[in-house]
Amino acid sequence: MSRSPEENPLPAPAAARARYLGRIHRVVDHIERHLDARLTLEELARVACFSPFHFHRVFTACVGESLYRFILRLRLERAASQLLQNPGKGITAVALDCGFGSSAAFARAFRAAFGVSASAWRVAMRKNCETVRKAGEDHGAEGGYVDSSAAAHGGGETAWRPLMSQTPSPLPVKPAESVRIEDAQPFTVAYVRHVGPYAGDSALFGRLFGRLCQWAGPRGLLGPGARLLTLYHDNPDITAEDKLRISVCATVPPGTRPEGEIGVMQVDGGRYAVATFELDPSEYGAAWTWLMGTWLPASGFEPDDRLCFETYLNDPEQHPEKKHLVEIWEPVRPS
Repeated sequence: MSRSPEENPLPAPAAARARYLGRIHRVVDHIERHLDARLTLEELARVACFSPFHFHRVFTACVGESLYRFILRLRLERAASQLLQNPGKGITAVALDCGFGSSAAFARAFRAAFGVSASAWRVAMRKNCETVRKAGEDHGAEGGYVDSSAAAHGGGETAWRPLMSQTPSPLPVKPAESVRIEDAQPFTVAYVRHVGPYAGDSALFGRLFGRLCQWAGPRGLLGPGARLLTLYHDNPDITAEDKLRISVCATVPPGTRPEGEIGVMQVDGGRYAVATFELDPSEYGAAWTWLMGTWLPASGFEPDDRLCFETYLNDPEQHPEKKHLVEIWEPVRPS
């Protein structure tokens, strides 16, 4: 006889840690959605249901960064992406959109983190992107331009980081079966979050989805209408590998409550480019590179600041060639 989830509790220490991590995940989700706003210790402590006195210590212990440094890093990483993706956007506008109180404060923080001014960084990165694009053309590749969202699932070397002086090799590309533009409604997901390297690690994704499905299955949340997806919170070309965050997710009804390590969040609606691929496990990076480097520049759209994600359409074990049928959802807006 199968047991209900309540009859198989986690060991007490593991359950307590899972509850703590769930509260920290809620705060991280809140920060990510409000990077452009003033974020106070008191507000974030309330989100986590900790006292302000204890919250900072708990956050640092769980995340490995102080609250201040974590928020600053996310703001700088978002600003770096905007500088590259939106060449016509003024630096002051980027600074304010990313939560900095003034262009002077942003300038100091950016130089401290990247070693150069924001304007110099933008020029250098655009030149390197052009070098990658031209290298692809010279080698007959379909596309070599590397957008800041490319390689979200592991696209190889980060070709436009400032300290790389060699001419980059053209990146492999995998064209989509089709691309459509879709206006989506917001939806709710339950997730298990991972922080650290993930590119090409099929076993890691298997373990994460296994933990998620072990929770969702007994609760009747994996019916025919459920979707499995992976949300990418960070840009692997900007964020250090050991700080990259992903959330493996299952769609759930609104009102589903988080539990232990299982978080619940809303995925933003809006306009997405949806590219359908049939992939070997090694081709995810090439698919992202094609979408962001070949299709997007010619599409009349540019990336938006919402999270990108992959949706999985099949069980590869049931495919005669073990292929993965995948949709990549990239948030876009008119360029």
